[in-house]
Amino acid sequence: MKIIVSPQYRDRKDQISHFIENFSNEGDILGKGDRNTIKLFNLDGERINIKSFKVPNSVNKIVYRFFRKSKAERSFYYAQILSKKGIGTPTPIAYAEETTAIQFLRSYYVSQQLKPDLTFREINLEQEGHEAILRAFTRFTFYLHEQEVEFLDHSPGNTLIKLHGDDYEFFLVDLNRMNFGKLNFTQRMINFSRLTPNREMIRIMANEYASLIDKSENEVFEKMWFFTNQFQEKFRRKKKLKKKLKFWKK
Repeated sequence: MKIIVSPQYRDRKDQISHFIENFSNEGDILGKGDRNTIKLFNLDGERINIKSFKVPNSVNKIVYRFFRKSKAERSFYYAQILSKKGIGTPTPIAYAEETTAIQFLRSYYVSQQLKPDLTFREINLEQEGHEAILRAFTRFTFYLHEQEVEFLDHSPGNTLIKLHGDDYEFFLVDLNRMNFGKLNFTQRMINFSRLTPNREMIRIMANEYASLIDKSENEVFEKMWFFTNQFQEKFRRKKKLKKKLKFWKK
């Protein structure tokens, strides 16, 4: 197994390797989905998490073996890029890959475990102070764009939020899909489309974002709302199709 460890954790490589090699039998489950599993481990008193990515399909076993970087490797290096740009993300610790001579099997991403106060999903405008958090999140997203970061999985559960009185810290997780480069206005607006279908939240984000760029609030809102609706419609069609497929499989 190939294991790459951050310089500050190299003296604990053996222990990290042990966690990965015994992932199926050790650790505390944090999340288990159809594709990936996340477990928590104690590393010399420090809580860390290890994300195990699902074994890819037969085609991608070849693609990831020879032509494309794994999700774990991308997560590791993208986290390093974000840190250099001053963008919050849990400290990257290591990544590992299982391969054969001709196939890619499974990969693991190891990072610091954070205890957030909430995620974007839990922002509720009916709660005191949450509009201020939403506006701060919008400024954080603007900073991402200014730093030429297009976070393709900019969705409700992928930003962790820590509260410090009237100050907020934001940390990106699920990092394997990102583009780096200058973003035009349309790309910036599309980047908000996965976050919420709540019109009032979109209006507040549009108001805040418009104050940071040379665009009217109305133009920003119309673009944000258009791409949000476009994404939601696509999501609904996909969900409907899955239900039909499940029905025909019965």
